[in-house]
Amino acid sequence: MAYVMLGHLLDWPWHCETTATRQESRPSSTRLPQHHDLPTNITNTTKMKLSSLLLPAFLLAGPSLAEHTSNWAVLVCTSRFWFNYRHLANVLSIYRTVKRLGIPDSQIILMLPDDMACNPRNAFPGTVYSNADRAVDLYGDNIEVDYRGYEVTVENFIRLLTDRVGEEMPRSKRLLTDDRSNILVYMTGHGGNEFLKFQDAEEIGAWDLADAFEQMWEKRRYHEILFMIDTCQANTMYSKLYSPNIIATGSSELDQSSYSHHADNDIGVAVIDRYTYYNLEFLESEVKDTSSKKTVGDLFDSYTYEKIHSHAGVRYDLFKGGAEEARRRLVTDFFGNVQNVEVDSRKGETNASFEEEMVRLSRTIAELHTRAEEQEAAERNATASAAKTGKKQQQPRKIQRVAKPLTDDNWWTKKIVGATALAGCAALWGLGSYLEGVV
Repeated sequence: MAYVMLGHLLDWPWHCETTATRQESRPSSTRLPQHHDLPTNITNTTKMKLSSLLLPAFLLAGPSLAEHTSNWAVLVCTSRFWFNYRHLANVLSIYRTVKRLGIPDSQIILMLPDDMACNPRNAFPGTVYSNADRAVDLYGDNIEVDYRGYEVTVENFIRLLTDRVGEEMPRSKRLLTDDRSNILVYMTGHGGNEFLKFQDAEEIGAWDLADAFEQMWEKRRYHEILFMIDTCQANTMYSKLYSPNIIATGSSELDQSSYSHHADNDIGVAVIDRYTYYNLEFLESEVKDTSSKKTVGDLFDSYTYEKIHSHAGVRYDLFKGGAEEARRRLVTDFFGNVQNVEVDSRKGETNASFEEEMVRLSRTIAELHTRAEEQEAAERNATASAAKTGKKQQQPRKIQRVAKPLTDDNWWTKKIVGATALAGCAALWGLGSYLEGVV
């Protein structure tokens, strides 16, 4: 909206709206003169000065009025070896769900430490299943693994979150988020009290994770985060988080295990964990598409000890507005893709104040144009009067304009006009800064 209003003020046809659209959205009381009505030098000079002064303010004000504009997913399996087949199936199940709800592969980071599909023990080569009926092949032909095998390390995971990578890192391995990005972070594997193992070789601690999220917040790398973890004593992993706008949930409390749901006798191992299984059951049955109105609160309320066999935990206190506001977030705000984005403030008072400032500024600009026209008209009248008195020249000669000394009258007039224009631009800049701070 900000860029469209700037185009209205300058009557500049650089944007893609039609003339009818511009005329409808422009207030009738503040209609500006058209290009052919203005002297060329006044028009061009005014536009250049106003565009250079106003555009930075609009660039600041515009994004500050937006909600989140993109959804990303970071899906991490930390377990290696065939008997941890279920952990890889956990991640691939979530991967399939977020893709079904519209998040593209370009906005999903998938970390798999082992390739169960190609393991020689796999009775069904090239496939990974999360259910004994083997109805859905989670591996399939349309999977993009970003970090594979020994690339799945604690260091690479933290570098991914904080964007501490070299220029040689391809875009497919980077989390290219900003302060308008919602991020789903899902992790699964073997863990304990405030730690999660990576491939039985190293561990990431609760404080490591908390500090990584804090760096992300300081670097404006997220708008909101939903952190989910399925491991033994999972809830201890989010106990140290201290950054704002994070909703966290885990599969089990301190000293509790996270259990598998069922095994496939032909495969020979468990194929999915209980916590992830019942999350998927809710997502598949209740969230059919991105138009779903199911909330995060609805998802968390579906957790029961009878189903999961452990006490799933939830943490709301880091979220702005607390539990009430966090529970109202739609499931698709994290698991789905953003379809329609409005870069407008939802606060009526702020929006009204912004429009009032724009109207006031447009009136000032209209007055400047009017005075410029009057000055040009006066000069033309003076030239015509001189011609009538017989001061005609036999041959046309080039008229050289020289600077005129300022009198008290025109000095104060120019002073007032200049001060008014500067005050308007300063007010707009201040409003943009205020809106950015509020939002």
